[in-house]
Amino acid sequence: MSPMSEWMNKNILITGATGGVGLAAAKRFFGAGASLFLTGRNQIALDEIKGELFRESQRVCCFAGDLAAAAGCQAIVNAFARQMGRLDVLINCAGVYVEGAAEETTEEIWDTIIDTNLKGSFFMCRYGIPLLRESRGAIVNISSDAGLIGNKGAAVYCASKGGVSLFTKALALELAEAGVRVNAVCPGVIETAMIQKNFKRSGFDNRQEYDRQTLKPYPQGKKARYIRPEEAAELIFFLASEEKAAAITGACISIDMGVTAGY
Repeated sequence: MSPMSEWMNKNILITGATGGVGLAAAKRFFGAGASLFLTGRNQIALDEIKGELFRESQRVCCFAGDLAAAAGCQAIVNAFARQMGRLDVLINCAGVYVEGAAEETTEEIWDTIIDTNLKGSFFMCRYGIPLLRESRGAIVNISSDAGLIGNKGAAVYCASKGGVSLFTKALALELAEAGVRVNAVCPGVIETAMIQKNFKRSGFDNRQEYDRQTLKPYPQGKKARYIRPEEAAELIFFLASEEKAAAITGACISIDMGVTAGY
């Protein structure tokens, strides 16, 4: 079966689809013939993506929603069901990252990170499960290397992504008999607009020094680099495939230049 024929008439729901890994995944699945339901907080950004990248294709639907609350997740899934019906793959890419020492963390910062990264991913799964049971589909969550090991200055982010990694495993066990596979991709630092935002908040005088310090734990030394969104998207694409990854469920797979290899 060719990649194109596998994904023809398949419906993919992607959160966090306006940039980074979510957008890269959308491009990958669209190119393989799938139909997409893209969601993010900004309707204008979604409309621009549909018009500029997907040429107003009838295979792409967009819906702005806030998945930081369970009701928002339910609204997204309900909108998907009305517009597309069958759900074959749910990909949870939406996420936020805020650095900061634990003793300086406010409840607002905690809620922002946990609600988006952990609560949002969980409740997207929770409301998507009935549809996925019908299709015997797949879930791919985006965790992080910080969901596998601790990162200094990122306690809340680690808590959120560690939760994603473990609920991925638990959900895989829960849904195995239903034929629904659940896996997580655990990237290292990805080259997205978020890096520039973090640099501006970091206190470093120049971007090169910030990059050097950020990549210092990576085993490649001076050859270390950020992960490209397209690389993470390719792993998502593989895990979503029933043809390629039917035997893989409950896995949290690193794509991090080996930064977690020693743990």
